[in-house]
Amino acid sequence: MNIQEQILEYINNQPEPKCNDMQELHRLILELMPDSKLWFLDGKNDEGKTVSNPNIGYGLLIIQYAEDKTKEFYQIGMSANTIGISVYIMGIDDKTYLARTFGAEIGKASVTGYCIKFKALKDINIEVLKAAIQYGYQQKP
Repeated sequence: MNIQEQILEYINNQPEPKCNDMQELHRLILELMPDSKLWFLDGKNDEGKTVSNPNIGYGLLIIQYAEDKTKEFYQIGMSANTIGISVYIMGIDDKTYLARTFGAEIGKASVTGYCIKFKALKDINIEVLKAAIQYGYQQKP
């Protein structure tokens, strides 16, 4: 199964209305980032143990570690969680930026250093979410 098929299977296996919201969000992110690399992380580590929720990723971020080691990762991510959907905006150095810039106007969402978590798309201002995603995408190296 290729990455696109894994993504669609993951989204389609979500309960409604989360499935519909994730389909819409996937479409929206692809529209904002049409040429970006797609990722699907199944949430399992190298030993096959579940360590996180599965994630859909978009774009390419190079994470710099000590001793000149680097790792490729996604810039924007999306995953289902127990209460709704999480959108990850990676690669922002200022961990207060998302909350300061988008938190007050996004609607019913929890905004942390790199994550915007909400129950349903109807609860948030989509234009504000799009602006946060675009900001994250523009941070590319």
